[in-house]
Amino acid sequence: MSLSSYRSPFSEQTHDHSLCIIEALEIANKLCTQRGARLTPLRRQVLELIWQSHKSLGAYKILEKLQNTQGGRAAPPTVYRALDFLLKQGLIHRIASLNAFIGCLHPDSPHVGQFFICQTCGNTAELEAPHLHADLLQQAHQLGFKVEKSTIELMGVCPHCQSLVSL
Repeated sequence: MSLSSYRSPFSEQTHDHSLCIIEALEIANKLCTQRGARLTPLRRQVLELIWQSHKSLGAYKILEKLQNTQGGRAAPPTVYRALDFLLKQGLIHRIASLNAFIGCLHPDSPHVGQFFICQTCGNTAELEAPHLHADLLQQAHQLGFKVEKSTIELMGVCPHCQSLVSL
């Protein structure tokens, strides 16, 4: 169950991002039902906020948006519990370098997060390169190094922002 409507923020193809949100929420509902996990209205709302753009979103920004929609009733622990749930269910990824969160493109299959992050506009694209992770694990094994956690984050400048600089 991968998002079929998703288009990379670095792609030249445009798309209706609202379809990404709808599809991500439908997949989340199905997966949570299959797993016996409860996607509460608040958890769903947090997931929807995360999927509103291709930019990662920090917990306090999520809290601010929730407070705006709920009349200031949301509290930090509530947001953190929702984020923990979404992470455990594989519905989102944590971008460690930004201390922020982004929707997962493949929530039905466990995988290592690998991301391109534009330092200019903040757009983030999840990439699929399982061989890269396998190569790193092989090298770690050869060195006797035990990998306990892995996220690959490549910072740079996206094609759109590069074109703005060259103008």
